[in-house]
Amino acid sequence: MAALSETPLLEARGLTHAFGGLRAVDGVDLSLKRGEIHALIGPNGAGKTTLVSLLSGRLPLQGGLLRLEGEDISALPAEGRVRRGIAYTFQITSIFPRLPVFDNVALAAQSRGARDLPAAVAEALDRVGLADLTAQEAGSLSYGHQRLLELAMGLALHPKLLILDEPTQGLAAGEIARFTELVRSLVPGITVLLIEHNMEVVMALADCISVLNFGRLIAQGSPEQIRADAGVQAAYLGGEDAAG
Repeated sequence: MAALSETPLLEARGLTHAFGGLRAVDGVDLSLKRGEIHALIGPNGAGKTTLVSLLSGRLPLQGGLLRLEGEDISALPAEGRVRRGIAYTFQITSIFPRLPVFDNVALAAQSRGARDLPAAVAEALDRVGLADLTAQEAGSLSYGHQRLLELAMGLALHPKLLILDEPTQGLAAGEIARFTELVRSLVPGITVLLIEHNMEVVMALADCISVLNFGRLIAQGSPEQIRADAGVQAAYLGGEDAAG
């Protein structure tokens, strides 16, 4: 693993969000180091997607503080956080299916003000291995290639932090292996927050793992520490909770 800076890239303190009387995220502290792959895991419904929606600005904070490179971004909307360097790829593939591959990535690059649009698109597509498919309609791509296209769109934003929400969901074994290698190649230039159910992928990639259950952070540490944690084992063996 690469040497990491001690200064957090992203620091969350006491993040809270409730849906009615249900606290989907309940006072969560999270610190992401520069250049690391940080995995967020937990049973279905533990609050993982709600938490990353708070980090990306897709949901408003109801409590707590969020800093990016020491700057308070708690009140920034999603587009403001994108401009500051936070990119989020969705659990459900989010592309423009009727547009060519090139145009999908160009829209992302244009939104961050890329001066040389063709070069920015070419760089992102080359990085994910789709450079030969620029003219193909995005909706006609295989599911695996659509996931890679969404990743290229994220990379075209030149993010400091890339949030990947269940990126290997629906991929075949060979596609998962290639995707894992691709994510590994992104660091240390980009910090990655990985939300993932595939524990083989998590253990292979993560420098640090945070575990949510019932909206609360119950453990954090290295893959080895998390694997041996009795509380984590109980959370995974104890069934699914109902938090968002």
